[in-house]
Amino acid sequence: MKTFIIFIAILFFSFASAQITDSIAVIKQSGFVKKVVNDTLKVKISIDSIKIVKLNDTLNVLMHLDSLGIFKATDTVKRLTKIDSLKIRLDSLLRPFYAIRYDSTLNKDIYIPRYRMTVNTPTKDTIYTPIPKVTDFISFKKELVIDTLKILNPIQIITIDTTKFAEYPIWWQNKNSIGLDISEAAFINWNAGGNNSISGLLNVSIIKTYKKLHLLWNNEIFARYGLNQQQEKGLRKTDDRLQVNSTFGYRKDTISNWFYSIKFNFNTQFTEGFRYPDTSTPISRFFAPAYLFLGIGSQYEIKQRRFSIYLSPITLKSTFVLDDVLSNEGAFGVIKGKKSRHEFGALVQSTWDTEIAKNMVMSNRLSLYSDYLNSFGNVDIDWELNLKLTINKHIKANIGTHILYDNDIKFKDDIDNDGTLETFGARVQLKQLLGIGVLFSF
Repeated sequence: MKTFIIFIAILFFSFASAQITDSIAVIKQSGFVKKVVNDTLKVKISIDSIKIVKLNDTLNVLMHLDSLGIFKATDTVKRLTKIDSLKIRLDSLLRPFYAIRYDSTLNKDIYIPRYRMTVNTPTKDTIYTPIPKVTDFISFKKELVIDTLKILNPIQIITIDTTKFAEYPIWWQNKNSIGLDISEAAFINWNAGGNNSISGLLNVSIIKTYKKLHLLWNNEIFARYGLNQQQEKGLRKTDDRLQVNSTFGYRKDTISNWFYSIKFNFNTQFTEGFRYPDTSTPISRFFAPAYLFLGIGSQYEIKQRRFSIYLSPITLKSTFVLDDVLSNEGAFGVIKGKKSRHEFGALVQSTWDTEIAKNMVMSNRLSLYSDYLNSFGNVDIDWELNLKLTINKHIKANIGTHILYDNDIKFKDDIDNDGTLETFGARVQLKQLLGIGVLFSF
């Protein structure tokens, strides 16, 4: 029996020791145990404990120790309970001004102010200004977004007939150029012989065209002048020409290529002309002769093909010889002593520019005129044919022929070599040119 009682006592004290050990461990974890002396547990609580811990777990431990008869916790519990009630009261007083949060990592309560406190210096009054709960605000970034549309009927790729039945309205068009052809030949101790020579030919072309719907106005100015210098023969003229053309047309509708037209044409030369080697007696001068054509008719023009033909049944042709010596001789068909001669007849003019090979363009100009009043049926011919070869942008070559026949221009020649010119009938006049030079278009 004693053995049983001793065994029970040993179990009881073992259980009590384990309970005390666990209780002390719990108290140590709560942070309130400052020191253990012998078997008595003393707890020191400072005023800061009100803000740091909750006393529920501590009170439970003390009550458990008290129930085991180890520690009398009556006074301590009362004190702690009083302190805990003070903390509750203090929390209730501070809660309107502070948001109280328990921080488990720091094992204490955190007091977050709800008001900003300021003191009015003159009156010593305390002013509480509420602190905004939200300090960060969300702002949306504005972005441009393309609203896509759903295409119900997608666009289909189709082939469009681009056949042009009428010209687009065109205003002014310019086609201007200046060219210079130079040729030279030099001989030093050349067995075959030859004369040193140099020649130059200046060619100016100014073309301005106005075309819009029913109206057409073509303006052209052509000027050519050439000189040649040969050894022991002096300076001679090789080409001399000034021509001005202007055509005004009107058509009824825009799909027609026929225009009711008025045409103006003027031809003359710049300087005196001689029958070389005689350089003392000029056979032509500026405005001697000069030819003027003015007529009313119809013009057919195909711009894409660079072709046009002008038909005028009513054309006035005037020949001017303003030099007294030449007019007294009756040169160029005028009556002796008169300075002009007028004819009335029909005029046909045609132009055709086409590319016959790569970088080779043929230019053809033909003029036919017949007088109704004098020898109707005799046709004055002015035919110019040129082949223009393009070497590069500025280097050009030109091969040309010019044929003239006018029944009123009589041929003069010194057959007997006595120094007297004799007059013969009209003859065909032919001029041939070959030149290579530079050409600037603008």
